[in-house]
Amino acid sequence: MRKKRIGIGIIGGGFIARFHIRSWVGVRDADILGVVGKDETAEEAAALARELNVGEANSYRTITDMIADPHIDALWICAPNFTRIEVMEEIVHALESGKGEMIGIACEKPLGRNVAEAKKVLELSRRAQLLDGYLENQVFAPAIVRGKEIAWARGASLTGRPYLARAAEEHSGPHMPWFWEGGLQGGGVLNDMMCHSVEEARFMLTPPGADRSVLTPIKVTAYTDCLKWQNPYYAKILSDRSGGQTDYINRPAEDFARSMIEYRDENGEKLVVETTTSWAYVGAGLRLTMELLGPEYSVIVNSLDSGLKVFFSRNVKGEAGEDLVEKQNAEVGLMPVVGSEETEYGYIAENRHMVQSFLAGKRPEENFSDGVNVTELLMTAYMSAEQEKTVPFPPPGLDSFIPAVAKGEWNPRKSG
Repeated sequence: MRKKRIGIGIIGGGFIARFHIRSWVGVRDADILGVVGKDETAEEAAALARELNVGEANSYRTITDMIADPHIDALWICAPNFTRIEVMEEIVHALESGKGEMIGIACEKPLGRNVAEAKKVLELSRRAQLLDGYLENQVFAPAIVRGKEIAWARGASLTGRPYLARAAEEHSGPHMPWFWEGGLQGGGVLNDMMCHSVEEARFMLTPPGADRSVLTPIKVTAYTDCLKWQNPYYAKILSDRSGGQTDYINRPAEDFARSMIEYRDENGEKLVVETTTSWAYVGAGLRLTMELLGPEYSVIVNSLDSGLKVFFSRNVKGEAGEDLVEKQNAEVGLMPVVGSEETEYGYIAENRHMVQSFLAGKRPEENFSDGVNVTELLMTAYMSAEQEKTVPFPPPGLDSFIPAVAKGEWNPRKSG
């Protein structure tokens, strides 16, 4: 007999884990009952869950300990990128050792730092016979979902399918020092943020209800550079934040990236995806933009075109924070406010979908196979940027490719 409510355990107690916890106020039929994290982060995240009344969460020392709790049925992986394989191997070992039982597992982006890791995560989830969900929140964002519905129901049905999607994600840089390290994160802004844009744009070009296989990637053209953070002034800021570990003079990661992916649809027609990502954007805060173009219609989304704005004069002096918008860069002036980031960015709808899929015993619509496909496209983009040419998809050696930036061997100022 299937359960009517499931318990959730979260692996990781940091920024993104807390985003998920806050989103749970809009999720039904599941409770957050456990958190595993380093130091005090697990207890702090568990306390947040209890405070928000989204579950009587406990903190656990290890993933295995959390799996052993019979009340926890599914896991959300929100730990750093460089721990993906280690985390998955502990989950599989605990399950195969009879420590507990699980229905499913959901994993934050990216699924792996490269194709080999992403495929390993998928393989391990299948070995454990778990339902798997890829946590790509932007394909669940209300504006994206509704925009797609309208464009296809009215524009595409009357005048023809959309043929061009543009997506961008920009802000002033990640929160934690490890994000800036190519080896730990898997790359720079391309790996960190273009994963969102690539999948969101692909989603918009895919007919409603159709499998992603109806679009076939043909070739990828990409460009990367370090426009801001390799400047000595800003490189010193990163070094100081990390206790001297982050060296953007000699070992930078890209803070700007563009890509163009060409697809063929089921009828052989060409479709185009353009993406732009940046850690060098200084504005109100995180900016997500999306455009979809068809023969007689277009869709435009901008997360900073908010219905709520506030103004503070220069006499309003207070502590810096992110209470108005994620990656907030100022506390004075006229600023947009995102009323509910967990809603607008798609976290609530994403988590509801994952929970309902697990309860129904179905693989989520956005799953680890999608995570692998996204990683394949990102690694092809790195190949294109390194070779400074368009690369056919899939290129030879894709499964074993590691970007130069992830190996600490990329430096645009030295290469000229």
